[in-house]
Amino acid sequence: MSFERLGIIGGGAWGTALAQVGASGGRDVLLWAREPEVVEAVNADHENAVFLAGRKLNPNVRATGELGDLSDCDAWLVVTPAQHMRSVLQSAPAGNKPLILCSKGIEEQSGALLHRVAAEAHPDSPIAVLSGPTFAHEVAAGLPTAVTLAAANQSLAEALRDRIARATFRIYLSEDVAGAEIGGAVKNVLAIACGVVEGKGLGQNARAALIARGFAEMTRFGLANGAKRETLAGLSGLGDLVLTCSSVSSRNFSLGKGIGEGRSPAELMSDRKTVAEGAFTAPVLARLADRSGIDMPVVAAVDKLLSGRANVDQVLQELLARPPRPEVH
Repeated sequence: MSFERLGIIGGGAWGTALAQVGASGGRDVLLWAREPEVVEAVNADHENAVFLAGRKLNPNVRATGELGDLSDCDAWLVVTPAQHMRSVLQSAPAGNKPLILCSKGIEEQSGALLHRVAAEAHPDSPIAVLSGPTFAHEVAAGLPTAVTLAAANQSLAEALRDRIARATFRIYLSEDVAGAEIGGAVKNVLAIACGVVEGKGLGQNARAALIARGFAEMTRFGLANGAKRETLAGLSGLGDLVLTCSSVSSRNFSLGKGIGEGRSPAELMSDRKTVAEGAFTAPVLARLADRSGIDMPVVAAVDKLLSGRANVDQVLQELLARPPRPEVH
């Protein structure tokens, strides 16, 4: 399998950073962006001034606003917001090109993991998932990063790894597609909770405890939905959780921080040009957990906060009033 020319579907910060990675070694990358100003800036100035300002891009990264132009690419990295993945893929040229899903979330309407969404939109395409602890600006700058690439077909995974990996972008392979996706989706919700702790000034002890108990929730949900424990404890689970729960560079963490400081979720999300995926994942994740009898109190608390059914003080009181239990449960 040869994947010389890559197509990137999604011109946000993460899609642009992946385009920069893919263009290393003088290879061509075509970046599809919905925003005309992004297409113009990438082609004219070699920069995505809207979503990744200040980072000059490899001249081999070109941009287009037409999905049909991706027909000549050998594989597509799909970096659309999770809730728009289905509609964008349905609008893309039909075929059997490999799809590498780089978004993190769960489709709100169907409750489906994104590899199922992609399979329904492009049933003839082999699918892989790329996930892990990644801030786009660091990847674009060439700082050391390690990620998980999960695919059922290991020959496909090896070929994609060999095409995308570089010295500062290390790729570890896995066959656990569901596990890689669940880690990336759940950690976004938990990052909102950790941001609330920061914004409310509850201290580092509280945040560390929340990360640990949140990881327990991620593990319970993952194991109940076909994930492997070692995947959840790896880069795409625990690794990504630690990163996004610890920095305002995380959109989800900064959303939670604003809520903890007293601003409303609606106000915070209306101010954003980028998507905090955890805000969309929280209600569907809480619904799925409740339906399956999976105990996820932190996720339920974030869902209540975002929906306005409770304020920060109320959810804190509920969490702190929970009866003691063995840590392993």
